Amino acid sequence: MKEIIRTEELTKVFGKHYAVDHVNLSIKKGEIYGFLGLNGAGKTTTIRMLLGMISPTKGSSFLDGKKVSAGNTAIWNEVGYMVEAPHSYPELTVEENLEIVRKLRGMKDRSAVSRIIKMLKLEIYTHKKAKHLSLGNAQRLGIAKAMIHQPKILILDEPTNGLDPAGIIEIRKLLQDLARNEAVTILISSHQLDEISKVATNIGIINNGKLVKEINSSQLENQLRKTLLLDGKRKTEMISILTQSGYQVTTFSEENEDVLEIRNMDAIQHPDKIATLLVEAGHPPTLLKIEKEDLETYFLRIINNGGGVK
Repeated sequence: MKEIIRTEELTKVFGKHYAVDHVNLSIKKGEIYGFLGLNGAGKTTTIRMLLGMISPTKGSSFLDGKKVSAGNTAIWNEVGYMVEAPHSYPELTVEENLEIVRKLRGMKDRSAVSRIIKMLKLEIYTHKKAKHLSLGNAQRLGIAKAMIHQPKILILDEPTNGLDPAGIIEIRKLLQDLARNEAVTILISSHQLDEISKVATNIGIINNGKLVKEINSSQLENQLRKTLLLDGKRKTEMISILTQSGYQVTTFSEENEDVLEIRNMDAIQHPDKIATLLVEAGHPPTLLKIEKEDLETYFLRIINNGGGVK
């Protein structure tokens, strides 16, 4: 499948600080790429270089095969973007703000404004001044401005910031529809791994300017740590029985209660064996459940291990 967004050794140095350090991205047509990192990790700087807002110290960026440079303005006809906080003319209404974008984009279709207002569910705010919008609706307006010209490439920095849970789900479904049905290539920058994991087909994790991990959604599921948690009336005897059967058992504190923890894959895949073993030994478990590592913990583990999965 064709590469739509690509960077080669993309680097930005401020003084002696590497804000972005030799980053190589490769995003194919119709993919939703979640670009994750803590605040200050290099996400926004990378996006600014991708969009030609700042020049790289070293390396290059390409959008749909065309090199990003100051003189190559034609590529922006196919790109929609929202970087950091969405900016609007505060004294103008939602409709007026979008009409300005339509004209600046040279769009002849006057219905584009009403179409994008409906798509982003901004109808009731059509005639409301931008300065009176909530943070979430200001964010919707920013996304509307990025999408009004129906771009083939969409680059969004923290697009769900300020949205309520219902709004987050709506934007998620909208982006998935664009990728699946319109083959729009989408790069989303965020520090919210849980939300990104629900929408992204591929994920890249950046830390201290370096791309430390790339993974697709199915690989992510397989790399999340899983643990079998157990409890019972006589934990010491349970530990002895399980240890003698070859299982490694540790104690884990959950809600101020000590429970037993097994990470052996055989136990995780066949918890019924553990239950049978303990019941037959006269120590039936009062708790038996599989617990999966949350995405935030995984994210921090990857960063701390420099991209590994220890």
